[in-house]
Amino acid sequence: MNEDSKNKTAPRTPGGLDFKGNVRAFLDRVKKLKGDPTYVAKGMAIGVFIGVTPTIPFHTAIAIALAFIFKASKPAAIVGVWFGNPVTIPLFYFGSYKLGALLFRLDISADLKGMPVSEILEMGAEVTAAIMCGGIIIGIPFGIAAFFITRSVFQRLQLRRQAGQDRIEQSSRSNHDIT
Repeated sequence: MNEDSKNKTAPRTPGGLDFKGNVRAFLDRVKKLKGDPTYVAKGMAIGVFIGVTPTIPFHTAIAIALAFIFKASKPAAIVGVWFGNPVTIPLFYFGSYKLGALLFRLDISADLKGMPVSEILEMGAEVTAAIMCGGIIIGIPFGIAAFFITRSVFQRLQLRRQAGQDRIEQSSRSNHDIT
């Protein structure tokens, strides 16, 4: 590796966030999770579902509690919560409000763009209920998708790890037989 390539930094978004680096770090955390694929997938599904709902600043605490209740991977739930991040949360919250307002038949003419979540929640119980209901509905398909994707990925990872372990054991036996 030459000196120039060592000093290059990953491209940054206009807000200064290292998008590729964040995605890579997220995937590295996911790969390090341990356990049965279904166990890990349940935790990831819980985390992603909670990450989509408008429950900041309680995402992590709620995800851990639900992972405990549903006997799912707590580390996977924590990692899954980060599906809701500074880039995606405004989209999820706006979508949650629009869907909830539609279901509750609220006037959705109010311009919520750029309004802090705390101010939106102060608009009243109806708006809070609408956002929560919309968030739960939006979170369900994301959680389901996270479950099946994570389980599939972890089943493949488990097979690769087992195949690698088998090769190591076979190589070890071959070397032992030679001596």
